[in-house]
Amino acid sequence: MKTVRILLITFTLLTFVAPVFAQGNSSTAVVLTADGPIMPPMLEYIKRGIERAERVDAEVVIIELNTPGGAVDTTLEIISAMRASEVPVVVYVSPRNAIAGSAGAMITLAGHASAMAPETSIGAASPITSTGENLNSTADTKAKEIIKASIRPYVTPRGEEALTLAESMIDDAIAVTADEALEVNLIDFIADDTEDLLQALNGFTVQMPTGERTLKTEDIQTQAVNMSFIEALLLLLTDPNISFLLLAIGVQAILIEISTPGGWVAGFIGAVCLTLATYGLGVLPINWFGIIFLIIAFVLFILDIKAATHGALTTAGVASFIVGALVLFNSPGTPEFQRVSVPLVVGTGIFIGLLFFAVLVFALRALRNAIQTGSESLIGKTGTAKTSVKEAGQVQVESELWSASKLKDSESISKGDLIEVVEVRGLRLIVKKK
Repeated sequence: MKTVRILLITFTLLTFVAPVFAQGNSSTAVVLTADGPIMPPMLEYIKRGIERAERVDAEVVIIELNTPGGAVDTTLEIISAMRASEVPVVVYVSPRNAIAGSAGAMITLAGHASAMAPETSIGAASPITSTGENLNSTADTKAKEIIKASIRPYVTPRGEEALTLAESMIDDAIAVTADEALEVNLIDFIADDTEDLLQALNGFTVQMPTGERTLKTEDIQTQAVNMSFIEALLLLLTDPNISFLLLAIGVQAILIEISTPGGWVAGFIGAVCLTLATYGLGVLPINWFGIIFLIIAFVLFILDIKAATHGALTTAGVASFIVGALVLFNSPGTPEFQRVSVPLVVGTGIFIGLLFFAVLVFALRALRNAIQTGSESLIGKTGTAKTSVKEAGQVQVESELWSASKLKDSESISKGDLIEVVEVRGLRLIVKKK
């Protein structure tokens, strides 16, 4: 009996303890997908992913990177978060045909380990201004030296050739393929996919703030951390085409609200669109001079609503709108991924113009065929005299009693006679016998 009791206790303990050991022996690779420009929403996403990895005690964080570049200050914050991570961060430029351009190159080089998929590229990390233009000589030199100094600690251990190539990416905007980067030890691996990368990382030693750490990624479980709805929305708003469309829709809705007041739907939609567009305009490298042309365009649209000019002001407004949008987003030197589509701008401008022409046509037609309302609509109506009508009297027209006077030199009107309204003077009708 005693033996049976011991066996039952042992079995019970194993039932509860075994899963704990199994959980402790299993390791996790947290996978982030950083696909898009390096903007503040991307920073928050990567920081959140690293924090998740630290909470679950992951073996490694893999950032699958595909970016044309972005803001330097945001990039430096991402690098700081990566280097301060308690979990090794591996930057993997993928999938095929992906790029780690400009700021993306800096992030790749700052990883505890770095890899690229075949047919990918990295480089072209020369700094530019917030409006996309080249820096002047002094500012350019300073910016390049700061960027080179920020990546030098991570690249120097890779050797002289790797450091020379990395600095050439900044000084001369050089870009290289995955094979060329691996040849000079700028990256650690070329991997076909994430599974292939995990196999390559098994047994690889990385340098952490606490010392060297050997990765154990054999039979590791991957845990994807996707962007939250808010992060994805904010990153979407940094697309110049999206910001432009929101700006155009917002202004159009506000103009509709102004032209037909009394409702709230158009005004509400316009306010929401303009608010969202403002976020994008706040983070994109735009030329604020374009705002002047856009304001002029909207003023012209409003003037054409208030004082119809048969579309002349609307035509001028469309031209000003197109010029303003192109100046706002497409200044010389602005990176291609931060430029708005020219066909989109022209098409939107033409659409707005056609819409306003349609509004004007309907408005003019309504004026020509206006239905009279109020007392003026009584002219020509017939009614009945409730009293005799001379200088004063009462008549009933369309079930309403009115004070009335007889039209001068017309027939006398007795009680019960049919009358016709010929004029309205304030609250008094001028009538004649029907």
